[in-house]
Amino acid sequence: MSRAESLPKRDAEPATGPATEPAAESGTGRRPSPLWTFGLFRDELVTTFRRWRTIALLGVLAAVPVLIGVAVRIETKGDSAAGGAGGPAFIAQITNNGLFLVFTGLAATLPFFLPMAIGVIAGDAIAGEANAGTLRYLLVAPAGRTRLLLTKYATTMTFCLVATLVVAVSAFAVGALLFPLGELTTISGTRIGFAEGLGRALLIALVVAASLTGVAALGLFVSTLTNSGIAAMATTVGLLITVQILDQIPQLHALQPYFFSHYWLSFADLMREPVYWDDLVRDLGLQGLYVAVFGSAAWARFAAKDITA
Repeated sequence: MSRAESLPKRDAEPATGPATEPAAESGTGRRPSPLWTFGLFRDELVTTFRRWRTIALLGVLAAVPVLIGVAVRIETKGDSAAGGAGGPAFIAQITNNGLFLVFTGLAATLPFFLPMAIGVIAGDAIAGEANAGTLRYLLVAPAGRTRLLLTKYATTMTFCLVATLVVAVSAFAVGALLFPLGELTTISGTRIGFAEGLGRALLIALVVAASLTGVAALGLFVSTLTNSGIAAMATTVGLLITVQILDQIPQLHALQPYFFSHYWLSFADLMREPVYWDDLVRDLGLQGLYVAVFGSAAWARFAAKDITA
């Protein structure tokens, strides 16, 4: 049964513009209860995570650490003394401690795979419903535009967290299977216990998820500009790639600290002793700025949008 078919028949009336807002938004009827709002959020989660596209995205993300771990194992034949010659610091440590595969997996997926997956989900949030012809039914359910937009963003943020944890858990499982576990040597050269290292790995995963909030807000804004889910997803991913290219051009160094991707890899500072917080704080503050700007733009656009689908 489609989402539109599951709605009560009394609600399934055409909605062609702002004049057809639900009673909850116009203030002339009963406001939806918090339990109804939770039900809408739960329905969005179920709908999102049951799609084959979402499952495929999570599968690709889970496969990246597997490929890295197997490649390192084959290259070094499990010899810790042979690992990482000339490679990045995290890769150099994988053969000594499988927990470093978590950090390597996140570093490998963050520049493209993770934000691309977020861009697909966020870009399809509103435009996909319009393209499927279910958006107007959702608005008279009685969700209201603001409530629906917040639910869509909360669903996208949940996907951010789940996607990041999928990478981290997959990397930890492969690292534990192929390499030894134990105390870790930080970037600063100090030693920390395995339990503390595991805690830092979890903290890093949470920071990476938070670093994607700006992309999620940008994708949601783009999604309100069109009725084509494919166009919204392609535009969001295109903007992502463009910003990352611009972030590598030295002549744009004055603008680069304002690009949402500029401080993404600052999570590595959590593996220093003591932790270097400056870039981490800049990253989280920048993401908050993007959420505020593009979240407000998405709300302003969606609130005034003429819904015809």
